Amino acid sequence: MLSKRLYYSLLLSLLCFPAYVLANLVAGDYEFAVNVNGDKRPYLVHIPTQSQAGQALPMVLALHGGLGNMHVQASERFYHQVSAAEKYGYIVVFPNGYSRLPGGKFATWNAGLCCGPAVKKKSDDVAVIRAIIEDMQQRAQVDAKRIFVDGMSNGGMMSYRLACELSGTVSAIAAVAGTDNTQRCQPAKPVAVLHIHAKDDDHVPFEGGKGQQSMADVSFNSVPATIQKWVKINQANPQAERILEVPGAYCEIHRGGLAPVQLCVTETGGHSWPGGSKPRGGQAGSSAISANDVIWQFFNGQGR
Repeated sequence: MLSKRLYYSLLLSLLCFPAYVLANLVAGDYEFAVNVNGDKRPYLVHIPTQSQAGQALPMVLALHGGLGNMHVQASERFYHQVSAAEKYGYIVVFPNGYSRLPGGKFATWNAGLCCGPAVKKKSDDVAVIRAIIEDMQQRAQVDAKRIFVDGMSNGGMMSYRLACELSGTVSAIAAVAGTDNTQRCQPAKPVAVLHIHAKDDDHVPFEGGKGQQSMADVSFNSVPATIQKWVKINQANPQAERILEVPGAYCEIHRGGLAPVQLCVTETGGHSWPGGSKPRGGQAGSSAISANDVIWQFFNGQGR
């Protein structure tokens, strides 16, 4: 028969065990949720096999496109972001945007002017992402100086809003096929910016305006205007330096100032993730570059 002292010692251990587990997630896939002002948001997590106890890892939050969801963005069939996290050794998190459906499908982000139900509802998606980051910091060993955000389309637009409003936490962002459509932007700290876009994007046109295939009734800011805006915010060199040129694509960077601003352009690919494939069919992403490789190369050079 257990003594009273031993009984309470074991009980205390059991009560503390879940907290210990949460702070040390082992390699694998998980699903969690946060609740922000009554808005319950699920998110998926992949911890790479390279993770070791006590080792703080970089974390990338990957935001899906408009009318997508966390499962679409986490799919290896389309975006290969889980395998990229395995390859480079970082935690990848897939938040779900605002959806009126119980399963979280057809979700959008309130990224300023776009998009859809999230904007109409005035969804506080900045608070949601902040809550997810804080939740993950309790569950895993996250390098607080290396928290990054990337996104596709509406998710890319949301990454710009986070650069504006969550700059104290996010060190760098990467937007694919989604320009900056924030109306006010005064980041408290510098945020490095990477933008990837196809010249023939028919949803978010490279030169701005309404895309012929866009389902959002929005006149989008152009890629050049987005880059100029962030060059000014980051006080970077107005003169771009060409750092990559391959058949079908090039990358150039504005160095100096508070943080770099980089642009990668593909000749083809339309509204898609270079190196990936489109969930709704149509034109495949450009194979001239791999968005995942370019993004991690950029992120890996940043930190605080």
